[in-house]
Amino acid sequence: MKVNMEKIEKNVVSLEIEVDQEKFREGVEKAYTKISKKVSIPGFRKGKAPRAIIENHVGKDYINEEALEMIVPEVYFAAIQEKGIEPIDKPDVEVVPAEGEKPLILKVKVQVKPEVELGQYIGLEVEKIDSEVTETDIEAELEKLRERHAQLVSLEEGPAELGDSAVIDFEGFIDGVAFGGGAGTEYSLQLGSGSFIPGFEEQLVGARIGEDKEVRVTFPENYHSTDLAGKEAVFKVVVKAIKRKELADLDDEFAKDVSEFVTLEELKKDILNRLKEAARQQADNRLKDELVEKALQGSQVEVPDIMIKEKTDYLIQSFSRKLGMQGLNLDDYLKFSNTDMASIQAEYRPAAEKAVKIDLILDAIAAKEKVDVTDEEIEAKIAEMAGRYNSEPGTFRQWLENAGNMEPLKKSIIIDKTIEFLQEKAVVK
Repeated sequence: MKVNMEKIEKNVVSLEIEVDQEKFREGVEKAYTKISKKVSIPGFRKGKAPRAIIENHVGKDYINEEALEMIVPEVYFAAIQEKGIEPIDKPDVEVVPAEGEKPLILKVKVQVKPEVELGQYIGLEVEKIDSEVTETDIEAELEKLRERHAQLVSLEEGPAELGDSAVIDFEGFIDGVAFGGGAGTEYSLQLGSGSFIPGFEEQLVGARIGEDKEVRVTFPENYHSTDLAGKEAVFKVVVKAIKRKELADLDDEFAKDVSEFVTLEELKKDILNRLKEAARQQADNRLKDELVEKALQGSQVEVPDIMIKEKTDYLIQSFSRKLGMQGLNLDDYLKFSNTDMASIQAEYRPAAEKAVKIDLILDAIAAKEKVDVTDEEIEAKIAEMAGRYNSEPGTFRQWLENAGNMEPLKKSIIIDKTIEFLQEKAVVK
């Protein structure tokens, strides 16, 4: 096989691949075998008809087309490996039939990964990020624990305060007419949570058990229901009960109740250690992000539109999966947000373009510095990921292989190692 390559446009190359007659004949033989097992020819069992009969039955052109379908992908991938190019889109292939014993010619036009002009990436200067944990931080975590394990106590009387949970019956009206979805009974609403329309919860502060209240609000202009957006409404509310959080004292008994520790001091020490590790990890990630940003700013690359589109689609799919975890889908979101797919794509495009640039620049640095991944590193990563999903490493590896995710995993490890390389070579002030 002979391959000639020419750059015809920015990020577009043409390949002229010569396929000798022997290779083409191999393809024809495979095509005959494949076709003979598929077609039904009177008087012959499948796979047993002579070649001449098969050719007469389906036609020589059909056989040659089948042969090309078999050999074109094989020789194309061999050609791009030989020339060391990385296509980013499907190739446009033109087949020039062979004449006599001359080779078959494949003329291929394909868009390839763009070249990156790297700027400075060694010795990048960054400020050290503070990861200190203070006593205030520990106290804040303890307060979160108190809130999480608080008891809700029903009040016998007294006005409702912000932070209380009011159990209410309510019904909403616009211009005196009740509207769909605007009523509820025995609904527990934490005042100040922001879960209802702006202004609703604040008007229940001071309410007493058994009191009837009229709450007047205006639906936001961007409210998910266009029938209600921007309209004034009156809610008739009955306060059925008021519940208030009762926080436990911070003592050894509290530590025993909420953790595996016996004393409050032991709990505080554990919180300190966890906060220190979280702060260290956060500072490390912020430092890495800053280094990647600096490497990005100093480099030049023109990102092909196809790569931006693919990354945009990927980001939207990720967003759609997150919606699914909340019991929604993308169509619901578009409807509630009063938007469309074109607007979502436009919103995600800048982030997608930046993400692709970062990938290309880190790939270029990895190639230049010969950053690679070892089998041991792959196995260690698989074991780590398997642990997160309570799976055996061997089972998890099989899942990765079946899903075609081994190459993306290797690439992610190389990217991580490349960022670590930037960090090792950075000047931290």
